[in-house]
Amino acid sequence: MQREWYTRILMKDIDVVNGAGKSDKMRLMNILMHLRKCCNHPYLFDGAEPGPPYTTDKHLVDNAGKLIVLDKLLEKVRAQGSRVLIFSQMTRVLDILEDYCGWRGFPTADWTVRHLTPKDRYHLTPKSINEYNMPNSEKFVFMLSTRAGGLGINLATADIVILYDSDWNPQVDLQAMDRAHRIGQKKQVHVFRFITENTVEERIVERAETKLRLDNIVITASTVLEEDIDAILKKGKEKTEQLNKKLETLGEGALRNFSLDTPMESIYSFEGENYKEKQKGTGLSWIEPPKRERKANYAVDAYFREALRVSEPKAPKAPRPPKQPSVQDFQFFPPRLFELLDKEIYAFRKSIGYRVPLNPDLPNPGQVRKEEQKRIDEADPLTEEEISEKEDLLTQGFNWSKRDFNQFIKACEKYGRNDMESISKDVEGKTPEEVRDYMEVFWDRNQELQDIERIIGQIERGEAKIQRKIGIKRALDSKMGRYRAPFHQLRIAYGTNKGKNWTEEEDRFLVCMLHKLGFDKENVYDELRTSVRQAPQFRFDWFIKSRTAMELQRRCNTLITLIERENQELEEKERAEKKKGRKGSGGKASTPVKPEKRKADGTLDGRGRPKKRK
Repeated sequence: MQREWYTRILMKDIDVVNGAGKSDKMRLMNILMHLRKCCNHPYLFDGAEPGPPYTTDKHLVDNAGKLIVLDKLLEKVRAQGSRVLIFSQMTRVLDILEDYCGWRGFPTADWTVRHLTPKDRYHLTPKSINEYNMPNSEKFVFMLSTRAGGLGINLATADIVILYDSDWNPQVDLQAMDRAHRIGQKKQVHVFRFITENTVEERIVERAETKLRLDNIVITASTVLEEDIDAILKKGKEKTEQLNKKLETLGEGALRNFSLDTPMESIYSFEGENYKEKQKGTGLSWIEPPKRERKANYAVDAYFREALRVSEPKAPKAPRPPKQPSVQDFQFFPPRLFELLDKEIYAFRKSIGYRVPLNPDLPNPGQVRKEEQKRIDEADPLTEEEISEKEDLLTQGFNWSKRDFNQFIKACEKYGRNDMESISKDVEGKTPEEVRDYMEVFWDRNQELQDIERIIGQIERGEAKIQRKIGIKRALDSKMGRYRAPFHQLRIAYGTNKGKNWTEEEDRFLVCMLHKLGFDKENVYDELRTSVRQAPQFRFDWFIKSRTAMELQRRCNTLITLIERENQELEEKERAEKKKGRKGSGGKASTPVKPEKRKADGTLDGRGRPKKRK
């Protein structure tokens, strides 16, 4: 698998690298990085790992040459009692290695793994390092990124260092090796560098060794002999002239590739073949860049829902004549216009020899196709009079857009179908006269709309909310009207629904302030919350002062329900008393009943009761 992916990347076969089934491609630019990823593990590419379901199994080792060697090496050094440091530049490689360690026996104590990346700089604790460095520690593997430098990490108890991949800068690899060569190291340290043969990794190591050799030459070279400054400038001038002559002989391609006189093997060379030459004649190759999106976890239900979704090929749309006007049902053009447009469509289909396809989704599809084809065969083009009539009918509809229509429907839902003034204000770009004309036609011809049931239901639900608000306002007015000073005298008939946390004083304040602010006012509960916090009687009542606007709204809804039930009981009682009074009179004029005297808080006054007879 790894060899196949490597050769296809060299050939820029982007269907492999970019993932199967994707149509959007872009040019593959950084082919070197893709080759390095393939050398580390092909599962670094999307779509390479078999699945879903994704399993951690032996295929994780078999599909990567480095992991095969690492598997054998770890078994050997584990038997020797060694501790291992694994370095890699790619943190995604460390994720794969962590899955591998878990598959090889992570539940046992000897295979506990630690994983460190550069992002751990500011929240790294020495606990994991101390646990690894303990004399009798059960920690066997410590995985780090070679980019995690400058953290002061001392892993002197490890005696095996594995460089899973190499860096262009040799100093980075040397710094990784020095992790095990710190103060306190008592064993001989063995360093293993994994290099995939005949791949781009060999060129990377060669470049790194060249840089390291040049570094040693520059640093360890002897001091320059004392020469005259003029001789130095003369020698530099000669070198400059030689370099200019050399650059004149170079072609444009060499300058663009920065290839001077150093013979280096191309990265396109693999197993003795130059894949750069093989690319000629294959055309442009494209690859989709990585997308910035959240990584979704695998879900079994979503996978089978997608796998079992069988979509039938859609039937091709029937052709329509060019330059036909766009007419919508909510624009309410005369019905005669639609007849002329249909006649024009059928005549156009007849002129191009269109045959109606069979639609199996319709009941009796054969008969439907036969009738439709008959209309096409018998269609005649529009006459001059009909064309003139069509042009005249196109001026008789409303030039409303879909946005204007949606604004009209939402305004009817918000204010009700009879509040013409408020509806006209919400429809932008239309005068009140235009809205009034459209409203008259809409309620007269709304049955012509395709989804009229949904639209009417939406408006009726809005009107039901309006009536509900009116009923609540009427109930609050009736309740408040029975008291002279409702902020002090109002009583609520709780029954068995009194809450444990709310007091009657708090409920009284909520009801009175809700009536004062206006129940149908926008953001009324935010203002109610502000009033509660500013009320002096609640300055030490932390419970009500800490309630949110949503919690106050829920409590007010409960209180409104209690008030409506109380008003209903009073109305039923009054009706029963009136009915009883009419029956007792026997058809004669009854003596008017004096109203009972009540106290200021609405309760019966004792002085209004009849005296008992002796």
